[in-house]
Amino acid sequence: MKRKTGMLLFVLITGLLAACGNEDKNEEKDQMSQELVPLEVEFIVPEKAEAGEKVLLKAVVTYGEEKVKDADEVKFEYWETGNQGDSTMVESTNKNDGTYIAEVTFDHDGVYEMYAHTTAKDMHTMPKKSITVGEGANAAHEEEQHENVEGHDHGHNEGLSMHFMNPEDIKANQEIDLAVHLQLDNEPLTNAKVRYEIYKEGSEKHDWVDTKEATSGQYTSSYSFKQDGTHTIVIHVENDNGLHEHEEHKVEVSK
Repeated sequence: MKRKTGMLLFVLITGLLAACGNEDKNEEKDQMSQELVPLEVEFIVPEKAEAGEKVLLKAVVTYGEEKVKDADEVKFEYWETGNQGDSTMVESTNKNDGTYIAEVTFDHDGVYEMYAHTTAKDMHTMPKKSITVGEGANAAHEEEQHENVEGHDHGHNEGLSMHFMNPEDIKANQEIDLAVHLQLDNEPLTNAKVRYEIYKEGSEKHDWVDTKEATSGQYTSSYSFKQDGTHTIVIHVENDNGLHEHEEHKVEVSK
């Protein structure tokens, strides 16, 4: 009798341990599947428009099969091709159904490019589109833009997009956050080595600041400017696949 009871207990315990093991494996699989869910943005922009016409920009944000109705941020940034330094940022209106919209107008003919900067579920993505307004760019304008791009000392690898969150109202000796969003072929660029090279114009001293990947494709660090005046921030990006790019930005620091 004791032997039978012992065998029964052994079978029960073995069964319980197996069940627990299966539950742990299932939980692990569920967690892995959740981690693999991508944040996706369908960026809808008309191919053509007329100068002065209202143009609807629309971003449809999904997380797996879920419509994201509470994105942390959706902004549209647009600029005329060849002049990204003079871009315009527009806040979107949340339609509470996973759709975020804004209306913009372009005051003259040309080819314009734009991002839908989207942050949600601790991820950031910024799909890119372009639109031709009126007759687009004329031949002379296109040649001028081509020369400007050729003269730039930091052209990107094809498919690489950088968006530096240019800080405002910077004061000397005050720590600020620096952040850049990186995408390659419309996907967050992860596991890259990103550093800021920072120096004041006319100074031989250059500070090198390492970053951390705060969220997928977003690299951040903190920094304190020691002096007021115009400073240059050079963003250096490298990865194990041979990518090596940099982009310059000017910032003003007040006393």
